[in-house]
Amino acid sequence: RFLKMEEFFPESFRLDLEDERNAFFELCKEEQIWICKPSCSNQGRGIFLLKNPASVTTLQAELHSAEDHLLNKGVSYKAPKARIVQRYIQQPLLLEGKKFDVRSYLLIACTVPYVLFFAQGYVRLTCVDYDAASDDLTVHLTNQHMQKKNSLYSQLKDETVWRMEHFNSYVNEKFRKTNGLPKDWVFTVFTKRMQQIMVQCFLAAKHKLDRKLGYFDLIGCDFLIDENFKVWLLEMNANPALHTNCQVLRDVIPTIVYESL
Repeated sequence: RFLKMEEFFPESFRLDLEDERNAFFELCKEEQIWICKPSCSNQGRGIFLLKNPASVTTLQAELHSAEDHLLNKGVSYKAPKARIVQRYIQQPLLLEGKKFDVRSYLLIACTVPYVLFFAQGYVRLTCVDYDAASDDLTVHLTNQHMQKKNSLYSQLKDETVWRMEHFNSYVNEKFRKTNGLPKDWVFTVFTKRMQQIMVQCFLAAKHKLDRKLGYFDLIGCDFLIDENFKVWLLEMNANPALHTNCQVLRDVIPTIVYESL
């Protein structure tokens, strides 16, 4: 069964497409948080939050200014830099008071014929407690590159990444009874949902893939769980980080690479 986009993907708009850009600026007039990110980048580079109508108005003015500058110089019109704005999920599930997401892997092992594999990854947590109103990006973005910018990272780095087994045990202990979850929700319901979303995204994009014998790719998929245990896909990364700067990553990443090859 295919899911509807709104069932697993936060409302998103491409700012390089005029229709979507106009639809976004028409929509976001009330107080709410949006996250704005470049569409072809990694490590949290170029990401910022739009937290009020004033910040949205500033972004709109910058885009208009860039367009006018190009037109005035007689340069042929070039679309704005490819960026995505995505509705920010303000009620994420928290682990020990900290925001987290889950990095899992989709291996496109072959394109002639298509062969796909799924691999469990790890949980990425922030160094400090979650506060939706905070202006500190290390409160909102969980990746290791961003967490390194927090002054507490050096002493907490091994606490910013959990094995999936640890996560499963924690959910069993802290949330299972109060939220009516089945035992081992992480390895049953959550895992099946991630796989379902990955397959749907693959089928939507497979016609864009080059198909040649020997072609493969390892995709890093980032999922967020909200406080109602709804699973959201945040993004899929064609160049996932393979750094091993803490113990869990030293256990997980080499295995992922070895099994992929």
